[in-house]
Amino acid sequence: MTRELSPAATLCRRAFLGRAGLGTAALASLFRPALSGRASPVAEPVQRWPGVVNPLHHAARVKRVIFLYMAGGPSHLETFDPKPALAKLDGQPMPNSFTQGQPIAQLQGAQLKCWRPQFGFKTCGKSGQQISELFPHIGTVADDLAIVRSMHTDAINHDPAHTLMNTGTLISGRPSMGSWVVYGLGSESETLPGFVVLASSEGRSPQPISARMWHSGFLPGQYSGIELRAKGDPVLYVRSPGGITRDRQRDVVSTVQSLNRLQDGVVDDPEIAARISQYEMAFRMQASVPELMDIRREPASALDLYGAKPGDGSFASNCLLARRLAERGVRFIQLFHRDWDHHNDLVPFIRQNAANVDRATAALITDLKQRGLFKDTLIVWGGEFGRTPMVQADKGGPGRDHHMKGFSMFLCGGGIKGGLTHGATDELGYNAVEDRVHVNDLHATMLHLLGIEHTRLSVKFQGLDVRLTNVGGEVVKPLLM
Repeated sequence: MTRELSPAATLCRRAFLGRAGLGTAALASLFRPALSGRASPVAEPVQRWPGVVNPLHHAARVKRVIFLYMAGGPSHLETFDPKPALAKLDGQPMPNSFTQGQPIAQLQGAQLKCWRPQFGFKTCGKSGQQISELFPHIGTVADDLAIVRSMHTDAINHDPAHTLMNTGTLISGRPSMGSWVVYGLGSESETLPGFVVLASSEGRSPQPISARMWHSGFLPGQYSGIELRAKGDPVLYVRSPGGITRDRQRDVVSTVQSLNRLQDGVVDDPEIAARISQYEMAFRMQASVPELMDIRREPASALDLYGAKPGDGSFASNCLLARRLAERGVRFIQLFHRDWDHHNDLVPFIRQNAANVDRATAALITDLKQRGLFKDTLIVWGGEFGRTPMVQADKGGPGRDHHMKGFSMFLCGGGIKGGLTHGATDELGYNAVEDRVHVNDLHATMLHLLGIEHTRLSVKFQGLDVRLTNVGGEVVKPLLM
């Protein structure tokens, strides 16, 4: 009589082959010594994930990425893209030739008037980069920066634009860029996740950010970003309960791992393998994370360089933590600064936001250079889109609406040509018109610097070969050394 298996007990093909006979069991034992009795499942070490891109597609220029994400959409017109022609049209109607038939977020149907850039620009460095007076510290590292003035995206509202910038597509539920990188390359750290997220908020209205932006999507959960909180426990339940020693905790984890391995031997489920890896990483993080987050151990000179204060949860402290994470082998480090959505009162609030990130951004670049880490780190600075050249008045002083047709970001670090301004928007800062760079191009360039050909890092999902760069993406070669 044949026993009918419940759906939960149905065996996948690999599990069926593994139970088909003594021959296959012997073969399986070569790959799983713990299941053959030749090694204890408790003693079997959890191997660090080497990545699927092994060997690399080509020589890598960097080992890691630090993405400084300005959530909400910083205005390119007040940061990296001066527009004297827009200043001359201040207060006049925006020419219809720019806006006719174009998607506009909250200014749809409103009278569109030009609004001049609100801050001056300075010539910085030997390269003569034009950088807003809001960023005096970033101006001191101008010769390290490749400023891209011709970014454009496909989404005009925050959540879909965040989704595109973080996952390469407007479709929710896809793996984030950090997850793709760790899946492709693995992590160099034994005691920390390969992908770490830090968030700060120091303005009036924090931009909502969903954990979907650092999730692994259809990839196994071990590739998701881990958010480290600045206040309280860095990770929930990272500390052992009172009265539980580390040895006791080790016994519990080892026993659970043993049970998980036995179940994995029956069903051969990749999610169980991911769970085993994550339990082990969680145990190691109980020791590594508190030490990592304690920036009181940093010398006073380092705290002063960044303008960081232990425990304040600021962008400055997170930049210092980013350097500490880079030193410890974390592959992808993403900092969210969530206060750049300036529909009104742009002048006072962008001034405040710039002050919160300017010194720390420059300090991170300087610190990485001093420690020899800059040459193999890629730093990216920017948000999900830019802001309109048209004024928006909404319950307060004037501001700017969402804008997807043209905005600015900068890159620096290993393999990046410093002192470069790439691309341009039109004379009013509305459309990217010269050497246009799409979000997918940014991702393709990032993967290229890591040694990955972006079209070759893909996973079969729902019948499609899905990748970070969706169906587009070209490496922006003029940015590269």
